[in-house]
Amino acid sequence: MTITRLKLERFTAFEALDIKPSPGINVLVGANGTGKTHLMKVAYAACDISKTDIGFAEKIVRVFMPFMGFIGQLVKRRGEGLSCAVHIHRGDRRLGVSFSTFIKAARAATVNGEPCWRAAPVESVYIPVKEMLANAPGFRSLYARREIHFEEVYADIIDRAHQPALRDPAPGEHKRLLTVLEKEIDGKVQEINEEFFLLSRKINLEFSLLAEGMRKLGLLWLLIQKGALPEGSVLFWDEPETNLNPKMFGAVVEVLLGLQRMGVQIFIATHDYAVLKELELQRKQEDKLVFHSLYREDGEIACQTARAYLDIHPNTIAEAFTNLYDREVERSLGGK
Repeated sequence: MTITRLKLERFTAFEALDIKPSPGINVLVGANGTGKTHLMKVAYAACDISKTDIGFAEKIVRVFMPFMGFIGQLVKRRGEGLSCAVHIHRGDRRLGVSFSTFIKAARAATVNGEPCWRAAPVESVYIPVKEMLANAPGFRSLYARREIHFEEVYADIIDRAHQPALRDPAPGEHKRLLTVLEKEIDGKVQEINEEFFLLSRKINLEFSLLAEGMRKLGLLWLLIQKGALPEGSVLFWDEPETNLNPKMFGAVVEVLLGLQRMGVQIFIATHDYAVLKELELQRKQEDKLVFHSLYREDGEIACQTARAYLDIHPNTIAEAFTNLYDREVERSLGGK
């Protein structure tokens, strides 16, 4: 069920990109504007349509929200090309879409492979940078009835959080991961009339009054507790470190590695050195963990894949921290 290949041609910022992801954890690193979020969004759109009746091209429009909803706006703007193509592989199942700058409606795009793709549905979750559970009350009904300027990933994650609880309790390893998160947030999450609360021994607090970093961990707890991340599912998480105290990174990484060991494919995009080091320090030899470094070469986005942190090249995160260290040493030795 895992994604085995992502191939983009003149799509958004990419001239040509061809990545073969790991079935475990895929860490996307790179400077701003190198397409990490776009890569995850298009892969998520492909996964999500396997369980809905929405077409691939339409889902791409809903996830990216190009100007006026014109799908042709997603063709790479620079250069002479007038069309783009996206190809997603899950083993021998292939899903593709192509369109030109002149195409406005998603239904006019050329899509290939949807019937075969839908024959093997896959659960997927996309956690955006902005936490949404504090805004959950009434959001789904508003989004369904009105044209509001929110990418569909925000509505989707609220839908995942609102899923009914599992009839059977979480299995052993899932239960252990829930316990790890409960220790960090000092409680459990409960939904009452579309509003989420943190229930702890000390106090019951609505999410709107809870620190955003705590809400992000509460969301992860909900997804595991409600069975949204079973074996064979795919998790996309954009900048998990945002609004999260670094001392909580260890628990987040422990949970991500645990999910990977249970057969969840994971994509995360990060700008944080501590997240990378936690992954490297906590990983076991059998863990399937790779780093994809996105960078610009001769003006175009390229990618290098490494299996160890020290092999990431280029590594803009490490370069920034090395620069800080060098400047601190220089200053301590009397430099300006």
